[in-house]
Amino acid sequence: MMYYMAGRTIQSALTAIQHYGRPASVELLTLIDRRFNRHLPIAGDFIGLTIDALDEAYVKVEWRETSGQDRVLLFAEKTDSK
Repeated sequence: MMYYMAGRTIQSALTAIQHYGRPASVELLTLIDRRFNRHLPIAGDFIGLTIDALDEAYVKVEWRETSGQDRVLLFAEKTDSK
């Protein structure tokens, strides 16, 4: 299952890392970059795919191991289907 992150989860992870000391650098890898949906100015250093999706759009990633092929689906709104 994939979860949509608007930067808040990443910000929390960075805060947790700070509890162990200040790192020299942190690099972020993102599978899907929904660049119009960032609530915080956090962007990935390494990006698999950039999608121009609006707030209400829903991105679903299917893996070959579970669905038979790798693909990224973009829906106008979230559906309850798996």
